Amino acid sequence: MSGGVVTILPEMPSLSRLYLTAAAAAAKNRMLGGHQPGQPAELPQASHEVHSVLADVARLTEYQHLLGGSARDVMPAGFIHTLAFPVAMSLMVREDFPLPLLGMIHLQNRIEQFEPILYAQPLAIRAWATELTGHRAGTQVDVVVEVRADDGGTRPRSEGNGSCLWRGISTYLAKGIFLPGLDKSIEARPAPDFAAPDPTALWRLGPDVGRSYAAVSGDFNPIHLSALSAKVLGMRRSIAHGMYLASRVLTEVGSPEPDAFSADISFEAPVFLPATLALRIGDGPAVDGGSSRSEYEGWNPRTGRRHFSGSVSPL
Repeated sequence: MSGGVVTILPEMPSLSRLYLTAAAAAAKNRMLGGHQPGQPAELPQASHEVHSVLADVARLTEYQHLLGGSARDVMPAGFIHTLAFPVAMSLMVREDFPLPLLGMIHLQNRIEQFEPILYAQPLAIRAWATELTGHRAGTQVDVVVEVRADDGGTRPRSEGNGSCLWRGISTYLAKGIFLPGLDKSIEARPAPDFAAPDPTALWRLGPDVGRSYAAVSGDFNPIHLSALSAKVLGMRRSIAHGMYLASRVLTEVGSPEPDAFSADISFEAPVFLPATLALRIGDGPAVDGGSSRSEYEGWNPRTGRRHFSGSVSPL
């Protein structure tokens, strides 16, 4: 566990208030003629933590319905990301966080689930940021979230809460933001070779997918909600949430046996809504002990452009 000084939040932050804070910061930056990075370019040496977190059963049910999963007492790994997201976002709207929240692009995500988590289980959630680095298109950062069983206050909160049950690492890009002191000379990598295989599934995503996922996840980033709100942030149309795509794939792949697994996804191109997506899920190379590994990729069946790829492996 990392993150420097631990700030204990008294309750789960309100995403609507956090987005208002982010919008106010964006408006201020526009008035000043653009994003005004702090000096020097560094991340806050702090982590945010919330205790006694419980899932909302109605929201969990709506999430399972939207993603096509069956109703279970065990929370899907993607839903745990949405449960923890307000803690991560509270870190990203701090005044000393060097990048603007609104307009950030999701580049990669890795989930490690060590044990099944029941919806009725009280949880402690901690988030911190790391790996602030230059990117050919701006600046990227990793936001790490760990979910642990809440110990009910039997030990000092600063000492953590039991073993980690779930960990998520999200890599974001602040496009067009070049912070001083970071490497700007990274050469553009050529697009990876991709020949579209025979699909195993076809997804038809309507223009309302972003709003539907926002309703169950709480992630109301304007780039996902409508063409109009997305254009304000430089997108030609609204785009699908990266975690909607990742979570839907996880639902279709299913959790490996036993329920300890890792899931990785890399986003190569945004999925503009509405969209038709071709998907292939297949077996990858066997991992330790001969356990199966699933690999997947999604692409535009008309243009052949790949949108994302990833894998799910037992731990």
